[in-house]
Amino acid sequence: MVLCVLIPRFELTVAAGDREELLRAPTALAPTRSHPPREARVGEVSPAAEAYGVRAGTPLGEALARCPGLALIPPDPAGVAERWERLLVRLESIGAAVESERPGLACFEARGLVRLHGGSCERVVEAARRALRQPARFGGGPSRFCALAAATRARPRRPVLVGGGGVATAGHGVAPPGAGCGRAADATVAADATVADATAAAFLAPLPVALLRGRRETVALPDALERLGIATLGELAALPRAAVADRFGAAGLLAHELARGGDAKLAPREPPERVAEELELPEALSGVQLHRALGLLVDRLLARRERRGRSLRAVVLSAALVEGGTWREQVPFREALADPVRMRLALAPRLGLLPAPAERLALAVGRFGPPARDQRSLLDAVKATRAARLREGVRQARAAAGPDAALRVLEVDPDSRVPERRALLTPFE
Repeated sequence: MVLCVLIPRFELTVAAGDREELLRAPTALAPTRSHPPREARVGEVSPAAEAYGVRAGTPLGEALARCPGLALIPPDPAGVAERWERLLVRLESIGAAVESERPGLACFEARGLVRLHGGSCERVVEAARRALRQPARFGGGPSRFCALAAATRARPRRPVLVGGGGVATAGHGVAPPGAGCGRAADATVAADATVADATAAAFLAPLPVALLRGRRETVALPDALERLGIATLGELAALPRAAVADRFGAAGLLAHELARGGDAKLAPREPPERVAEELELPEALSGVQLHRALGLLVDRLLARRERRGRSLRAVVLSAALVEGGTWREQVPFREALADPVRMRLALAPRLGLLPAPAERLALAVGRFGPPARDQRSLLDAVKATRAARLREGVRQARAAAGPDAALRVLEVDPDSRVPERRALLTPFE
């Protein structure tokens, strides 16, 4: 059984902090500055704002037109990431291999934890609740989507487990004697999967298609389905698969599979290593001074003992803003870097995305790469491979279209007033 941990409006709760009265009024997360610029849309909203028809992703103008008294809270992406990381570590402390698609939503497989925590899925849920030390909704089911749907129907102290509790649930039963290998085992696994899909499909059938907004790939489908008169997941599952694919493409196929109880396997995350540096800015720095502060952070991060000579694949640049809230940007590198000069060149343009002056700047490792001493040999191998492919492409082009198929521009006299004398075409080598 897959267990789902759902904390509704997690980002809004973190941004509101101790101001709980904001959550009882029409409130939404303010739009963030994006690159490239796109339409401003509000983030998570409070229940009072939902009563006016405002939900996450609504354009800002439409949200204010629906609810003129809507209060906008500056988002806190750095605080959200830090707090959610702490909660994930607490879940992993009970032995769970956690998959997290977004802050406030985590899934893990309960099969390997049942005997460890008392012999039933209910005991696993209780262990996870004690580890979190925070109100959360728990749901369980044969698939990830079914568990998420169950969590949306649950309450903080009343989990919803589709398929029952115990050591084995529908779809994950104990194989009979003699089914340990060969065709008998394959047949047993196939039968279990069929029963699991049927159990999940029966539970999902009366639920609204709005649940598809919980998946990133199908977030835009519910509006189109409701316009076509498809209100429940059971109605979606009853449609021919070919018709859904013709109308909605890959997203429609995924939604159709989810409605029928199927889903992909969990992909648990690898617990990250926390290596970070931060710098308090004495005043609202900008321009050259801000770039020097970033250079100091890069030098400090590369000098950390925990790096152990490894290069960096991605880093996370964050800032605490003077006006309130935080800003956070993950910067992946095209190739693993350990050179401070190249890292500064890659990170400096991101400082232009700051929505307001910063009072604190932080830089953390997002993902490590290979050891720095092997970086040059890896780059040389990549360049040699590209050069070999390019030479092979040139040979094939000349074999198909003649010796003039691949030419290069050679500058001869770039200052000449006659355009024909400035450059000429020569064979590409």
